[in-house]
Amino acid sequence: MVALDSGKHTAAPARSPGTARRPRRRPRPTGWLFAGPAAALFALFFAYPLGASLLQSFTTEDAGSLRWVGLDQYQRLLHDPAFADALVNTGLILVVQVPVMVGLALLLAALLNQSWLRFRGSWRAVHFLPAVTTLVAYAVVFQVLLKTDNGLANQALGALGMDPVDWLNDPTWARVSLVLTLTWRWTGYNAIILLAGLQAIGKEQYEAAALDGASAFTTYTRVILPQLRPVVLFCVITSTIGTLQLFDENYVLTRGGPDDATLTPVVYLYKVGFQQFDFGYAAAIAWVVVALIAAISAIQYLAFGRERRR
Repeated sequence: MVALDSGKHTAAPARSPGTARRPRRRPRPTGWLFAGPAAALFALFFAYPLGASLLQSFTTEDAGSLRWVGLDQYQRLLHDPAFADALVNTGLILVVQVPVMVGLALLLAALLNQSWLRFRGSWRAVHFLPAVTTLVAYAVVFQVLLKTDNGLANQALGALGMDPVDWLNDPTWARVSLVLTLTWRWTGYNAIILLAGLQAIGKEQYEAAALDGASAFTTYTRVILPQLRPVVLFCVITSTIGTLQLFDENYVLTRGGPDDATLTPVVYLYKVGFQQFDFGYAAAIAWVVVALIAAISAIQYLAFGRERRR
């Protein structure tokens, strides 16, 4: 037997050449070469204007030169009745149009997902077509349709024995016209998104609900809708952002009138910046709109997340 000497320590085995630490690779300039044009365009047309507009919101033009005024432009917003009216109008449109549109989109998506529906591809394309029309073009079409004199809408009402409606010159009906216009354009767009979410749900879940004796309504509300919550959240947030940025439709239809009934923050921004040439105040309006979009989107996301955790 050979005695082991515990007082001696064996040397650590030498590291084999295959396990040697590799030198750190230097970044190759090829990637930067391809990313450079996109990064330059981003900096020139997005990052720089964004930063410049933020700085401009703290200035005002005095005798042809910019003068730093700090938060004066934002304090001015707090006492501006026109901006308050624009926020109220946008809020009214938001709480009416977005729920109605998303609700109709859910019903339309469920209909387009039915196996018994013939020519489903054609129907889906037809309902998505309004989303690919230009904003100004379809707004002009609705302006012609909703004319008080000889408009197609009033001609249809007259054929039914009803009095004509002053769609674009009455404050209440002007808001209704704007809601109808937005709903027509964006319902099909959101329906196709929700349809994609419906098609991701397996048929076995419908079969399991049917075996449990659930009706079609119960299956849709208790099984399908909870799984569609992320898709519905996406539609609600994007629709909210679009409503807060509303410009083309109400500017073409009513120019923000009558009596500022359809005035929105972006239309007011346009009037302040490009008609009154008060660009510092217009920049402040733009950043308040950005803050509102971020705040409302965060509230919606947290509200849906809380429901999901329950």
